[in-house]
Parts: sequence; C-alpha cells; structure tokens
Amino acid sequence: MVIIMNPDATAENIKDVIEMIQGAGLSAKVMEGSQQRIVGVIGDKTRLGSCAIDALPGVERSVSISKSYKLASREFHPQSSVIDVDGVPIGGDEFVVMAGPCAVESREQLLEAAEIAKKGGAKFLRGGAYKPRTSPYSFQGLEEEGLKYLAEAKEKTGLRIVTEVTEVEAVPTVAAYADLLQIGARNMQNFRLLKEVGRTQKPVLLKRGLAATLDEWLNAAEYILNEGNPNVIFCERGIRTYETYTRNTLDLSAVAAIKHLSHLPIIVDPSHGTGKWRFIKPMALAATACGADGLIMEMHPNPAKALSDGPQSLTPENYCDLMDSVTKLARFMKESGIKTQDV
Repeated sequence: MVIIMNPDATAENIKDVIEMIQGAGLSAKVMEGSQQRIVGVIGDKTRLGSCAIDALPGVERSVSISKSYKLASREFHPQSSVIDVDGVPIGGDEFVVMAGPCAVESREQLLEAAEIAKKGGAKFLRGGAYKPRTSPYSFQGLEEEGLKYLAEAKEKTGLRIVTEVTEVEAVPTVAAYADLLQIGARNMQNFRLLKEVGRTQKPVLLKRGLAATLDEWLNAAEYILNEGNPNVIFCERGIRTYETYTRNTLDLSAVAAIKHLSHLPIIVDPSHGTGKWRFIKPMALAATACGADGLIMEMHPNPAKALSDGPQSLTPENYCDLMDSVTKLARFMKESGIKTQDV
C-alpha cells in the first residue's frame, strides 16, 4: 500500500501517518515525488484494520499494491531511481558501460584490459575473481588475489570495479574491494546471498536467472531492497530457450518491461546474451536504442588465450569500434530527447 500525500502536506502530517503505520506493527518509507510525497507501507496491510489513514490531515488517498514485490515496484516509487556507484550515476541521463575480461587471470592481463576499457570510454572494469563454472574442471578464478589486482587496476585507471560474489561467506571480502557487487544468473534466487548483499548497502548488479520470469527477477530484487539497501541495478543477460545457436536468447523486451514495472535501472549484457563476439555489437546497439541504462560486456586483450569465455570476448579493436558506435547512438538519443517510453 502507498499513502499519497497532498502537495501541501506538512512534516507533521507525514509524521502522523508514519506513527499510525508503525503503531500497527508495519514499516513506513517516505519517498519524494516531483510534486508529492508518498508514504509506502511495508508489511501485511490487513494489520491496519480499521485505521482511518485516509481521514488523516494531509492525506490525499491510499492505494493498494497488488504485486508481491513492493519496494521494487514503480507503483511504490513512481520516480525512476538513479543509483550512485562511487560517483558514477546509473539510471540517469548518461549511458554507462562496464567492460573487461570474464575472469581475472593475471595482474598483467587485467591491467592491460583496464587500460583498453578506459581508452574505449567505459566507466567500470568488470572481471571475475570468483568464477562459478558449469564444469568443476574449468578455471575457478584467483579469488582474493584477483580482487587485489582489481583494486590496483582501479587505482591506476580510476575505473570503478564490478565483480561477482558467489557465496555468503565471501561477501565481506568482495565488498571491501568492489564498488558494485554482481549477483550472477545462477545465484539470482540464492535468497541467503541476496539478504547478505542487502545488508552491505553496497550497490548490487542483479543478473536475471537462466530461465527466470520477470516476476521472479523483481522479487529477487525485493529481497535486497527489504534489507534496507535501495541500490539495485537489473542486468538482462539472456535466458535459456529452445534455441541453441546462441548461448542464450537475449530478451530486450525485458528492458521496456522492467522500466514499466520498476523504478530501478537496467543494463544489458550482450556477451552472455549471445555467446558469440560477432553478435555483441548489433545487440549492444539494440540495447541502447531500446532504452537500457548501460551495458556490461566482455573484452580480453587476447580472446584466443582467454581462460574463460573467449568466443564471446571482444578484441581490443572490436571493443573500441563498438564503443564508438554505441557512444554516437547514445548521444543522438540524448540530444534528440528520445526517452524509453517514446521507443
């Protein structure tokens, strides 16, 4: 439920509403709209019983939210959220790119990739220090040693760091190095892990599960938000369908759907979405055109020697070419005033 206040509602009016909500054993969250303030009710609204919230001074009306996810809902938070990640806003006017290798393989490889990513215009360096792989015999990552290389790369280039955390026990360690905590597709419904990253207050990049519905994805975000962490960014990375030519089926309709259903920003991963380097550029451009707030993609100094995901990693030359095209398209859309809802 949300309580919509009158435009001229006073601080005392809002205080009275919050006290009534809390008196019923529920939680309240105040959100600032462009013209009105909204008080969100978190919990079982039936506890309010006969409480006449609509009769309180300053209240315009109360509106029930039928969705199982509340905090992630645009009904609950009508204004689009902009997530600040160590000074880089995601969800605002700027299109943000995250690039780097699938896995941190060595100090030299990562530092070289960081310089290439920065040269192309990326704001974030991606790189996996902990690598959950389908096969137990595949390269599993350098773990904390890899995190230290990521921290060094940030110090040298100024790029923010996004890296995956795969288990509850590793959250404090990864959070000490990363600016943006990534929850991978396989962990989208690892509810203990979602709760743990929610308690860190660090921004979280939540990837869509291998075959997750939008409702399941939004409810996964709700776990993080419910722990008091409002800094969640969705990442569409393709879902598993009957098609086997591409690694996954990149669902770009999810960008428009998430922006309709939620106030949280969303970026797209065309690398995992296709699994083939030659398809990354057209899908990156398509993601930009359909209103995504950014991209995350894999780039390697030498994809032929990559220990993980070489076939879907861009060469430095292909990466810079892609960035040139994406930057031009994003600039055109911004200067033309094209908004997501117009596409």
